[in-house]
Amino acid sequence: MIADTRTNAGVDNISSYRKLHVVDQPGDRVMAVATAGNLSVTQTALAMMRDGVHLSVGEDLETLETAPSMFRCAQLLGHALRSVRLSIAPAMEASSLNTSASMLLGGQIAGGPMQLFLIYSQGNFIECGEDTPFLQIGEAKYGKPILVSGLHGQTPLAEAVKLGLISFSTTMRCNVGVGTPLDMLTLRRDMISGDERRIERTDPYFEDLHDRWTRAQAQARAAMPEPPWLSGPGMARRRV
Repeated sequence: MIADTRTNAGVDNISSYRKLHVVDQPGDRVMAVATAGNLSVTQTALAMMRDGVHLSVGEDLETLETAPSMFRCAQLLGHALRSVRLSIAPAMEASSLNTSASMLLGGQIAGGPMQLFLIYSQGNFIECGEDTPFLQIGEAKYGKPILVSGLHGQTPLAEAVKLGLISFSTTMRCNVGVGTPLDMLTLRRDMISGDERRIERTDPYFEDLHDRWTRAQAQARAAMPEPPWLSGPGMARRRV
């Protein structure tokens, strides 16, 4: 899972906030929550989760550290996100502020499967599966073609990380609302321990990957034939 750190409320108000939040209890559970959308909504929902959430009246408080399954964690996050949005939406929408938000929850609890969920503002969620090998939230359109063309259910972890970073590099070139540093968590099935790292813009591997991808695109473009209807007699004079 990879998340950038840039948030903005206009071209002159750009800040950095962590959007990837990790729960790592080696041997018991490791999971990450990535957030997108209204920052106050997602931060308040995560604060609720840290304090504990009653999913139903009469039930004990539960957190991401105590829930028995990833599915239950998704239910708890959906409940928190929906509760926060409903409580503050009237006031914020009266000021024409967008309260939409979404989350990705991924990881594994010992004894259970590795799972990835996309949680919507309304509290409902979907799960990643073989036919949908990745999920995205936030600014997705610029980097999605990279993932669609190269990512599938059997993609090795190292290749998936490479594709994810290229996807972010491409997005950053097109949208000022996405920027470094990037936070990344990689997990291996049944190891119940994660590798968490922060990638700055000047990270040697990230820079090299960006440069190589840019050159490879230019070379591939140059190797493609020109449109045949633009290469006939007299066409050279009309090129612009």
